[in-house]
Amino acid sequence: MRYALRVQYIGKNYAGSQLQLENGEPIDGLPTIQGELEKALGTLIRKKDVNGEKSLKSSKRYSRPVKAIFSGRTDRGVNSKGQIIHFDVEEPIVASKFLYQMNEILPDDISVDELREVEERFHAQKSAVSRHYRFEFINRRCKNAFDGDLMRVKFPIDIERMQKSLNYLLGEHDFSSFKSSGTLNPSKVCTLTRAECCKTEGDKVVIDIEGNRFLYNMVRTIVGTLLEIEGHNLPAEHMKDVLEAKDRTKAGQTVSPYGLTLLEVTYK
Repeated sequence: MRYALRVQYIGKNYAGSQLQLENGEPIDGLPTIQGELEKALGTLIRKKDVNGEKSLKSSKRYSRPVKAIFSGRTDRGVNSKGQIIHFDVEEPIVASKFLYQMNEILPDDISVDELREVEERFHAQKSAVSRHYRFEFINRRCKNAFDGDLMRVKFPIDIERMQKSLNYLLGEHDFSSFKSSGTLNPSKVCTLTRAECCKTEGDKVVIDIEGNRFLYNMVRTIVGTLLEIEGHNLPAEHMKDVLEAKDRTKAGQTVSPYGLTLLEVTYK
C-alpha cells in the first residue's frame, strides 16, 4: 500500500531535505529532513519478517525500514509548508492516529498534517505537475528584532519594475542563467506559470514563483538578479537579457536560503 504525506519544516537546523549517507551511515553533524522522517516512520511502521511477524531486531547499521520519497529536494535553510512524500507499507494506516504519533516523535521544527492512501503508480516527484515557492525579505535600512532570519535589503526597490522583470520569466524557457554550476541535472527547460511580487505591511517583500519544475538554486538566483536590477537601477529588460544569455555569469548572486519556502506541490 502506498501513502502520500504532507510535511512542514523549518530548514535552518538541517543540511537540506535529502538524506546524507557515508558508507551506509548518516554523516555526523548533518541532520536532514528525510533522515528525521524515516526514523519516525521506522518507529511506527515495522516490516514483517519471513515468518509474518513484525521484526524488532536492531542493528548498528543505519536502518531504513521505510523509505520516504520526496516531491523535490530543498537546500539547507529552506522551509516547507507543503512538501509531499510517499512511502509504502504492508498494512493499512489509521490517519488520525498516525499523524498524532508522528508529530509526537518528530522534532519540534518538523510536522505532518495530512495523510492519504494513493495508487501504486503515484510518485511524489514524478507525478507532480507544479511547485509553488515563496521568497520573503525585508526592505528597510534598519533592523528589527522581529525580522528573524529574513534577509534585509537596505536600498529602496521599485515593486512595479520588479514585476515587469518577473514577467519576462513566464512561460517555457531555458533557465541555464539561473542554474547553479554545481547541479548535475542536464535538463535546463522549465515552465513558469506564476511570477509575482508585492510589498506587505512591515516592509516585507513577497515573491511568489510557480512552475512545473525548478533547477538547483533557481529561485534564489532569480531573486538575486532582481536585486541586482534594483540595486543598480537597471531597466526591467535586463532580466530578459540575462534569460536569453543562458549564461550563469550574467545573472545575479544566489541569495540566502532563509526566507525561501516551498508552499505547495500540485498533482493531477
